[in-house]
Amino acid sequence: MQVSVDRDLCCTSGMCVTNAPAVFEQDDRDGLVRLRQTVLLPEQFDDARLAAELCPGRAITVTGGEPVRTGA
Repeated sequence: MQVSVDRDLCCTSGMCVTNAPAVFEQDDRDGLVRLRQTVLLPEQFDDARLAAELCPGRAITVTGGEPVRTGA
């Protein structure tokens, strides 16, 4: 899985950092999203997907990785 961000779309809500702090951080100068890493470990996939879904500015793009499994 890979993740990218578009800082021009970021609205500084911090949802990314709240949901995936190992992947995202906010710039101390302007509050915009920054990546800590671009290639994720499998255990980070769900958190990164959630951060992308909850991003009000739609600044996060997640590609690749295994589909989310639901049910038992």
